[in-house]
Amino acid sequence: MTLADKTAPAQSQALTFEVDLHAPVQAYIAAMPGWKSAVGKRLDALIVRGVPRVRKAVKWNSPFYGVAGQGWFVSFHVLTRYVKLTFFRGTSLRPLPPGGTERSGEGRWIDIYEDDELDETQLTSWVKQAAALPGWIP
Repeated sequence: MTLADKTAPAQSQALTFEVDLHAPVQAYIAAMPGWKSAVGKRLDALIVRGVPRVRKAVKWNSPFYGVAGQGWFVSFHVLTRYVKLTFFRGTSLRPLPPGGTERSGEGRWIDIYEDDELDETQLTSWVKQAAALPGWIP
């Protein structure tokens, strides 16, 4: 048995573990009702394309996306009539995402309704910008 033979199973297990970390988010997206599931799939794919080493988790009934060692940078949440995509350091993004109030601190968001067209170019830009910033650590 060579050294390569001895390390191959460990590498395989590490890869499986990494894939399994994404399973709760995929299950959440699959359970989103109606048209919202398709939006969730598009958002998830867009975030993964923009930040290939993204970390995922479901917290407080929402998918969270982050960068190891930096914290969470974006999340989305299903509401009755729309999906809310929230950037935790959104006031640092250019151009500013449209949602926000005086009480929302650094957070900015966009509300995505059923018939909305997603500007994937702009969303990808915001995702990449947000991932480069220090994230939110609960």
